[in-house]
Amino acid sequence: MQRYIARRLLAVIPTLLGVSLLVFAALRFLPGDALAAMFVDTGGVSQETIEEIRRQLGLTEPFWVQYARFIGGAVKGDLGRSIYNRQPVMEAIMTQLPTTIEVTLAGLGVAVVMGVVLGTMAAVWQNSWIDTVSMALALVGVSMPSFWLGLLLMFAFSLKLGWLPSIGQGGIKRLLMPAFTLGFQAAAIIARLVRSSLLEVLREEYMTTARAKGLHERTILLRHGLRNALVPVTTVIGLQFGGLMAGTVIIETVFARRGVGRLLVEAIVLRDYTVVQGVILMVAAIYVAVNLLVDLSYAFLDPRIRYR
Repeated sequence: MQRYIARRLLAVIPTLLGVSLLVFAALRFLPGDALAAMFVDTGGVSQETIEEIRRQLGLTEPFWVQYARFIGGAVKGDLGRSIYNRQPVMEAIMTQLPTTIEVTLAGLGVAVVMGVVLGTMAAVWQNSWIDTVSMALALVGVSMPSFWLGLLLMFAFSLKLGWLPSIGQGGIKRLLMPAFTLGFQAAAIIARLVRSSLLEVLREEYMTTARAKGLHERTILLRHGLRNALVPVTTVIGLQFGGLMAGTVIIETVFARRGVGRLLVEAIVLRDYTVVQGVILMVAAIYVAVNLLVDLSYAFLDPRIRYR
């Protein structure tokens, strides 16, 4: 197990290097001038001033020199400074990251609970009205855009019923609608996968053997059925975590929450390249770490799996 973890950790290095190189190159070769666009609202400045600022920021150096300096700083935890306000990028990210992680984990909790419950009910009561309703909800979840669902929830629970605050952050009430909006689509995907996986497991011979031994149906379902059915589902849950983090860009905008998503949107609007590449690299690192934990969880869910 330790050697497997070491190999996976080593595999993280080229992955993050590839992500950082793609993002760094894409931002550098985009059309337009970030510095010129930055000074438009102030009436503009002379080209000589812009060139001087560009030289001070090191933007006149060759591409590979800029990239090597960025990677060298990233290894030390320094992602550079914002072009717009000169704030350290790492400081800006770490200030906003807790609220993004909060809503992401809450959305993942909604997705896992709803998905596993709906999928299990649909599999146990296959071809019944419960199965039909569960899969109909899953179809709605896959089809409905998250921003539209968020607006519907705000209209119903904030404007009409007045039960929940519509915007802002702080407290469980302000977290409920963003978490449900973020996790509903992922819950639909998990529910459909749980149903198909559990139906396959329920047909296995060891399930028949468990029933022949006189075990309670609930024990058979939870200990022998659902546990084995969750092995492929765990992979999807890990992948959904990355999708949920990306979805916070929309959720934080709709519900006026601060976070890494809104920080990224603002940086893109301002063409603040250093903040954009820093946020993407941080999110990629978190995504890779989560998928490593998912891989390690396989051995717990299925004892037959051994890493050699």
